[in-house]
Amino acid sequence: MRGMHSLAIDIETYSEIDIAKSGLYKYAESCELLLLAYAFDDEPVQIVDFAMGEKLPAYVEQAIFSPGIIKTAFNAAFEICVLSKFFGKSLNSMQWQCTMVQGLSLGLPSSLNALGSVLQIDTDKRKLAEGKKLVQFFSKPRKSPAKSAPPPDPNLISLWDFADLKKSQLRNMPADNMSKWLEFKEYCKRDVEAERAIRQRIAQFYTTSTERHLWKLDQTINGRGVWIDMNLVEHAIKMEGLLKTEALKQGQILTDGVNLNSTPQMLNWLSQQLGAPVTSVDKKARETLLQRKLPPNVREVLLLKETISKISVKKFQSMQDTACKDHRARGMFQFYGANRTGRWAGRHIQLQNLPQNHMDDLDYARRFVLQGNVIALQIFFVNPLDVLSQLIRTAFVAAEGNRFIVADFSAIEARVLAWLANEKWRMEVFKNGGDIYCASATAMFKVPVEKHGVNHELRAKGKVAELACGYGGNVGALKAFGADKMGLSDAELSDIISHWRAANPNICAFWRIMEHCAKYAVRYQTKKFCQKGICFEYDKDFLFVKLPSGRRIAYYKPEFVVDPVTGFETLVYEGNLSNGRGWGQNTLWGGRLVENIVQAIARDCLAMAMLRLDRNNYKIVMHVHDEVICEMPEGEGTLDEVLNVMRLPINWAPGLYLDADGFETKYYKKE
Repeated sequence: MRGMHSLAIDIETYSEIDIAKSGLYKYAESCELLLLAYAFDDEPVQIVDFAMGEKLPAYVEQAIFSPGIIKTAFNAAFEICVLSKFFGKSLNSMQWQCTMVQGLSLGLPSSLNALGSVLQIDTDKRKLAEGKKLVQFFSKPRKSPAKSAPPPDPNLISLWDFADLKKSQLRNMPADNMSKWLEFKEYCKRDVEAERAIRQRIAQFYTTSTERHLWKLDQTINGRGVWIDMNLVEHAIKMEGLLKTEALKQGQILTDGVNLNSTPQMLNWLSQQLGAPVTSVDKKARETLLQRKLPPNVREVLLLKETISKISVKKFQSMQDTACKDHRARGMFQFYGANRTGRWAGRHIQLQNLPQNHMDDLDYARRFVLQGNVIALQIFFVNPLDVLSQLIRTAFVAAEGNRFIVADFSAIEARVLAWLANEKWRMEVFKNGGDIYCASATAMFKVPVEKHGVNHELRAKGKVAELACGYGGNVGALKAFGADKMGLSDAELSDIISHWRAANPNICAFWRIMEHCAKYAVRYQTKKFCQKGICFEYDKDFLFVKLPSGRRIAYYKPEFVVDPVTGFETLVYEGNLSNGRGWGQNTLWGGRLVENIVQAIARDCLAMAMLRLDRNNYKIVMHVHDEVICEMPEGEGTLDEVLNVMRLPINWAPGLYLDADGFETKYYKKE
């Protein structure tokens, strides 16, 4: 796209729909275009005021559809979606460039203002606060409708005046405050200037052709959406309300009036019953308490609390909020949402953290809910609220005449890690289709381990070690994966770590190699090549890690800091803090580097599979972690073909053995 002319765009809209709750696509169905600010190349920013009756110049409309002009915007998906609705025809996303995605690919913040602040562009917080107030004033309904004025004489005013008067009772129109409206127009123009300045600052860092095609596919998947069984959703919401009300009443009976939704009341009651202070009643605290020997009434109350704490109603409510007029939920995936690895992040319904289902009789449970038969649900199932939670996935249904083909990479991260570190015994396990958990336990404890045979009890230790130890994890990592619930002491957990590391010397060495390469590249501001085509490079405030696919991971402003107590030197970089408290310095060490690299390569494997499936006319509607869900008409496509596509070798990863498993279904579930 070098040498092409650019058209930077920012729009302001009005809708009664809350975009944060319902998502872009439902918002766009009913939004009104108020303003469009634009600038060609480095020319001054112009603005079109649709709310005041202005028309879009013909040459701007022509440019928006011209393949010879690259359109740019911050979070371009918004402009593409809204303008497609405005023009009544789809815009070609390959003609657009998203500055937000470019920033995310460099490990930078996802909001325009935060990104501008980090890059020291337009950091005026006062203007930011004013802009947010203006959006609230003109782009959203009034919190309370204005009192109606006396009806005007219809003989004296036009029909336009009648419509405008009615609108003004529900929302703020330009005529309600012209000084604010002029400020709003300047705010819109300033966003174009900020986007352009940011884009020019980071334009020197390339985006691969594969990533551009993948972004286009992402827009297609988000726009395609997936059908929601609204009958199931609506009945589930009603039934959950009834069941939770009953559980709360039962809890009050058992506790002489305690509200199980009140944390202070619960803590006070539990402390009295147990004769010792109870300081928390969150999920982890409940699990710990339930492991103890408890009075029957206390155990029952804790189980009731567990029941009413199920999050299923929130998921069902999100489905109801997000579904468009045709009952398809759209815009559920954020491209480059995990800006270190490039993985997608979930939006709105959050597919990445759906409760799993383990029931054999999902069909019966769905039937009861579809009928609204709460009594049958209570009769046939011990915990009806848990059943509703397990039915969340099943609300995603293939449209009539279609079915889902679901395919999931098998142990993709473990395969990538073994391939990168050249841990040959592990690669042989994958090549021969073996069970990595059994093989790991065998290597750790020097005895044969079979899933349903000899020493089968050791497989659980092999599994938890595989999940926790690959990125340098210690006892805390094992506990995070539930190892402490296996009844193992800290000493036994340390023993598992020692056994795993002894069995995987190349992986342990790989952590050290990656850390050394990163430090070398930063210290000498140069390139450092290492195995499997991975290359570390320091370039203009960034440490880049070039992956085998050609894509790069970025760490912003890497530098060395010295611990004043120990004197040890640590490599740090700027990014979002893991505790969610904004922007700051993070430590970059071997285990974290390897985790980022492995997950990034696993993501690239999924991306390659998705592009291949799309080329083979498989209609992807969802993807979750390492799983792809295609919606296909009956008689078109096969599970075997999808699995074969996912197992295909990748040219930039010779020797990486990929495998996948899957199933076909009318509604989404975990097989």
